[in-house]
Amino acid sequence: MTIQHLAEDVAAQDGHRWQLLGRAPAQPVARLLWLPALGVAARNYLDFADALAAAGIATHLHEWRGNGSSSLRPSRTHDWGYRQILQQDLPASLAQLRSPAAAPLLIGGHSLGGQLACCFAALHPDAFARLWLVASGTPYWRSFPRPQRYALPLAYRFLPWLAQRQGVLHGQRLGFGRTEARGLIRDWARVGLSNRYAAAGTDLDLESALAGLQLPATAVVFEHDRFGPAGSTRALLAKLPGAPSRLIALADAALGTRADHFAWIKRPAAVADVLAGSLRQAPLHEKD
Repeated sequence: MTIQHLAEDVAAQDGHRWQLLGRAPAQPVARLLWLPALGVAARNYLDFADALAAAGIATHLHEWRGNGSSSLRPSRTHDWGYRQILQQDLPASLAQLRSPAAAPLLIGGHSLGGQLACCFAALHPDAFARLWLVASGTPYWRSFPRPQRYALPLAYRFLPWLAQRQGVLHGQRLGFGRTEARGLIRDWARVGLSNRYAAAGTDLDLESALAGLQLPATAVVFEHDRFGPAGSTRALLAKLPGAPSRLIALADAALGTRADHFAWIKRPAAVADVLAGSLRQAPLHEKD
């Protein structure tokens, strides 16, 4: 099968620029807009895109503001949060993929990418046919197992404070993301404390939008994932009561590597097979 390598220049209305990387078969049965985890550049998912493209799914890798090919880097003078992602960047990537004659479009993501994929799909429900989540769940502290959950409220207060004091969060020093914008960390931590999604600086009612989303959802969780345990994924899916959902747990043997939050990126075949298989089990229809 011939796989096309994609690298398309995209720009948001505020001037932010990045490349939409991807892989596409000649005649895709579906297309996927994929959102990375916090601090992970889009290029790290190219093996995943290759595996999906081999299964007939054209995969387009969004780039987070401030990461990888992004023209911006967070600093004291350059800050952003969910508002810019949901209202500036993701609409620009979506516009690049809009085509009435093309194969149905799916949206999905890894970790924070999956959370914001849910939010964006909820704001644009007619744009997408399916929702795919990998190691993705609400960061709400009560959705994590004991005793881990008891330390999280402190972390959700400390990290925004530290980011505000430093101008950015130097996440690589903490083993959490890379250099991250303080507004992004504030929005994320607010969900961790309240279990309510919101984009500071907007009047978007993300919780109501999520409750009304009806896209079929497939979620993959990993046996040893302390950042996205099954409980947090179930709590995220619970925000989508109108969305038929299926949760699939993968262990080490299925992945061929440790089944944790990040190791699958280097051995993505099993995850790609599960996701592609969800289309075979419930095929896309004309209306999708």
